[in-house]
This record gives sequence, structure tokens and C-alpha cells, in this order.
Amino acid sequence: MDQYNQAISSCRNIFLKKTMDYGTSWRVYRTISIVDQIYIKAKRVKTIQEKKQQKIEDGIYSEFQGILNYAIIGLIQLKLNNDDTEQLSLDAVQKRYEQEVENAKKLMLDKNHDYGEAWREMSQESYIDLILSKILRIKQILSNNGMTLISEGIDANFFDILNYAAFGLIQINTGNHSK
Repeated sequence: MDQYNQAISSCRNIFLKKTMDYGTSWRVYRTISIVDQIYIKAKRVKTIQEKKQQKIEDGIYSEFQGILNYAIIGLIQLKLNNDDTEQLSLDAVQKRYEQEVENAKKLMLDKNHDYGEAWREMSQESYIDLILSKILRIKQILSNNGMTLISEGIDANFFDILNYAAFGLIQINTGNHSK
């Protein structure tokens, strides 16, 4: 749990500082735009993993942080009126961020109960592939006007993306995977 909290803390710190710099400019993002932002970051990680090199300084760690924060943006936006792009106060953003983290943490703990901590034995490459798969699922749900027949909705996929990114950060922090 401490490792999870540490991974989230590093992301929260960036998120809140960027909120101070930019406000909540992300309020204009529609769900598909958030999904595309996560896709860009996950695709870059996959490319770095496959080429085993990069030309831009920010590495895999910062991309996992970005993926996690965009998943939280997605979750926040799903609960807000997307037609209303009103700026949120730093306090309001922090409260919503914490609420989504608590929901994600509960989900992670529930899944850990049922699956053990199988994620600790997974590869960083699998986290990225799973994130990319969740992105494709969200895109399909969006093309179905947000409807599913028997599957989880968009929010469940954002929660999974958030947790896979946290697991990637934990494995980097523990020295089990590359930065």
C-alpha cells in the first residue's frame, strides 16, 4: 500500500502544480480527446520499449505518470457536465482527484484480494498492452454511444488504466523495470 501511495503522490504533485500553472484547461477535453492523450503516451512507451532507445528526455516513468493523471481527468470529466468548461478551483480539483484515487485504490485492493498481487509478476510491456487494450475498449464504447450490453463502462476502463499505470510506476520505483 505504501508503494501505491508513493506512486500516486508523485502523480498528484505534478497534477496540482500543472493545475496552478494552467488552471483546469483540460475541462475542454471530451472523452475521446482524453483517450487519445493516454494513447499517445502509451504508444510512446511501447515504442521506447521496442526500440530500446529514446530521443526525448522524458522517459517511461513520466509517461506512466501522465497516463495515470489523464485517467483521473477522464474520471473527473465523466462526472462533470462536459458542456460546462468552467474553471475549477485548486481545492475542488484536489478533492475530486482524491476521490478518484480512493475509488481506484479500493478497486485495486479488491482485485488484489481475488487475484493476489499477480500484477507484481507481470511485465511493464503487459501494462502498456493492457492500457492500449482499455483505450480501444473505450473507443468502441464511445462508438456505441456509451452503451454496453454486458461489459463494464468507460469509468471502469479508466480505473484499470490508472491502476496499471500505478503498477508500472511501482515496478520502476522498486528497480524491477526500466525508467
